[in-house]
Amino acid sequence: MSVVKSSLSDADLKTVGGSLKGALVDLVDLGLVAKQVHWNVVGPRFRSVHLQLDEVVDTARQHSDTVAERCSAIGVSPDGRAASVAAQSAIGSVSEGWIKDVDVVRTMVDALGAVIARMRERIEATDEPDPVSQDILIQLTADLEKHAWMFQAESA
Repeated sequence: MSVVKSSLSDADLKTVGGSLKGALVDLVDLGLVAKQVHWNVVGPRFRSVHLQLDEVVDTARQHSDTVAERCSAIGVSPDGRAASVAAQSAIGSVSEGWIKDVDVVRTMVDALGAVIARMRERIEATDEPDPVSQDILIQLTADLEKHAWMFQAESA
């Protein structure tokens, strides 16, 4: 059941809705992973990595809200439930306990890389059916790529 009528065709709505829902899942998990390692990072670069992780969390939360609201605007129910995120995210699991700063950086490089790769696929998929949603995906991918660059520079 959809309460909101979309101007997109059913086929386009399926493509765009799937892209947006997938983006939402990845963004929710990215925020959770970044916060988990933020709480557990240790090592000589603790402070800089700790602060950098907060920036990733802020970006993920801001964009997840934008993506979820775009879903709603086109008549697709957003799904950020824990079970959905766990089942569908591109990000691997994070170990429990304290994590050395170098391992946190590696974890974030991998997580951001996985999410960015899927975002680029979604950008491609939404090109024809919905440039408005594509624009949202382009902007969030640019922000994620900036974070990826900064974490990669940490590991050089």
